Amino acid sequence: MSELVTGEAVALELRPARLPSRALAVLLDLVVAVIVYLVVTIGLVVSTASLDEAAQFALSIATFVLVLVGGPIAVETLSHGRSLGKMACGLRVVRDDGGPIRFRHALVRGGIGVIEILMTFGVIACIASLVSARGRRLGDVFAGTLVVRERVPVARTTFVPPPPPWLAGRFAEMDLSAVPDGLWLAIRQYLTRMQQLDPQVGWAMAERLATDLAARTGSPAPQGVPPAAYLAAVVQERQARDARRAFAGGSVVGGQAVGAHAAGGGPAAGVPGAFVPPPVPSAVPAPQPEAPVSGRREAAEVSPADRPATGFVPPA
Repeated sequence: MSELVTGEAVALELRPARLPSRALAVLLDLVVAVIVYLVVTIGLVVSTASLDEAAQFALSIATFVLVLVGGPIAVETLSHGRSLGKMACGLRVVRDDGGPIRFRHALVRGGIGVIEILMTFGVIACIASLVSARGRRLGDVFAGTLVVRERVPVARTTFVPPPPPWLAGRFAEMDLSAVPDGLWLAIRQYLTRMQQLDPQVGWAMAERLATDLAARTGSPAPQGVPPAAYLAAVVQERQARDARRAFAGGSVVGGQAVGAHAAGGGPAAGVPGAFVPPPVPSAVPAPQPEAPVSGRREAAEVSPADRPATGFVPPA
């Protein structure tokens, strides 16, 4: 299985699509686009027969741009990376960090695709995909996207563990717009692999990532909250926002999207994959929990028996 690998040599569970499946998906999309283009062109020729030659030429160019260029961009934007060909082949376009794409990603992919797919009959796209270790064409490189396989065994999927319940929804007002995709990817990989790291290394990595995240958001970790729990809570908030944006109409409970395709992806507490923080190294003193803030739900309202085992001690 081909995997993505971060700078810390941590494997990402997304499986990049290879050239044969991508070529088949592009071929299906082109067939559909050409059929639509021919139908629209025939309709325009019939309805604009009275126009002069210059006007008909301008309409033909506009039709080409709107159908063969704007059409795929609109489809990928509205479907969040799943065109007809990709759905048939079980593929999807995602960001480098695994999140759903937006209009700017689809625009860059579509604009460059005109050159490397339409104008060169796919020669440049095939060469770039063969050279790339992750099978990316030039449009993916410049857009910061990746085409991955959606149809993967559920048992082999790695989930980002949810944070302790007493942190759920605590960062709902945090501004996450300045956090780059690379930092999200590093945080996500740390959370999914932190139990495999040495305690000293894991704690130092969590502190470094929490510091970088706080510098980008302007919201440092609250006093008494371990850095791993802070990272998990912020990632959960970001995943919930992506879920609301990508799957409009789906319900979100406690910051986690509900549904078969929810972007949150974290399993519920008490099941395999629930958040278990790495052990705190002996050289690092355990932080003291902060006092409850007025207006915030008191931790005492939830009995200890009702709290899932997370390894964190909630605020007194």
